[in-house]
Amino acid sequence: MITLGIETATQVVSVALGGDDGVIGLVEIMQGRRHAEVLAPAIEFVCRQAGIAIAQIGAVGVDIGPGLFTGMRVGIATAKTMAQALDVPLVGISSLDLLAFPLRHTSKVIASLIDARKGEVFYAFYLPSPGGVQRVSEPIACSVEDFNADVMARGQNVLAVGDGAHRYRDQLDASIEVADLAHPSAAPLVHLARARALRADVGQAGAANLESVQPMYLRAPDAQINWTTR
Repeated sequence: MITLGIETATQVVSVALGGDDGVIGLVEIMQGRRHAEVLAPAIEFVCRQAGIAIAQIGAVGVDIGPGLFTGMRVGIATAKTMAQALDVPLVGISSLDLLAFPLRHTSKVIASLIDARKGEVFYAFYLPSPGGVQRVSEPIACSVEDFNADVMARGQNVLAVGDGAHRYRDQLDASIEVADLAHPSAAPLVHLARARALRADVGQAGAANLESVQPMYLRAPDAQINWTTR
């Protein structure tokens, strides 16, 4: 089964195709916040280069956040439109999960951190598990100071990953190691989404499946916060 992965929750637009033998094609574009402009051409490009027709796609995976509000909405709307048109299952995967998955072979606790701006991060903790990672805390948004306090309270060796870890590296507790990976990729997305679609734990294609995939905001959009403050 060919799976299309769409990742637009952070600064990087990432699109991938995956099949029985893993990732078939991957394109990543960093063009600021031009997600709506570059996503459709990126999908067309990766399909053309991989020699895969749109009609061959059997499942669609999409990053549901947390991350950039506009980016998430663009990706989810596009994924829902394609899944509905192709009548295939749609699978939503958190950007925090996507960051943690490539580090599944570490012996440390994994902390996925996404820059939430205003001195805050979105984060969750993970432990390596057979075949992947297991989330061991609920995703939340908080200050870097509160994140450090959470790490200290756990008393475990932590490996941090994501653009939040990179942006606030100098503010993180000295005990925290920072991995090179800054942005989630559509490559692990197609792997995880394909596995879930094959297990049929996302249900069949259809309106109910599409409705179940919703953005993970964790806090109100800045515009709403500003209006409430005023």
